[in-house]
Amino acid sequence: MKEKREKRLNSEFQREIYDILKNRVKNPEISEMFSITEVDVSNDLSHAKVFVSVFSTDKAKSESTFNAIKDSAKAVRSELGKRMRIRTVPELHFTLDTAEEYGRKIDAILGKITYSDSSED
Repeated sequence: MKEKREKRLNSEFQREIYDILKNRVKNPEISEMFSITEVDVSNDLSHAKVFVSVFSTDKAKSESTFNAIKDSAKAVRSELGKRMRIRTVPELHFTLDTAEEYGRKIDAILGKITYSDSSED
């Protein structure tokens, strides 16, 4: 039962945080497309680890967008408190999600591997 509540809270936080950053936070530094890939809330609801993916070919713009998102943590937390009906709104810790970049590296490595059929020798 506890896991079900945690999953529901995590997904609700994920949706709300994305909506707040996209529609309510007016920061011109958030110029690139981004996604909230996952939210992991602690059991006591005191902290939430928010994983963010920034989609950009320009490394500087990507870093600028992530830093702007990270700097907006207090404003996002305040807005979460107004939107969600929970007693404790967790402190938000934004983390850059590099899974997509890691996946591309693995794909590139696997693409270089050639298959040789030893039965023809």
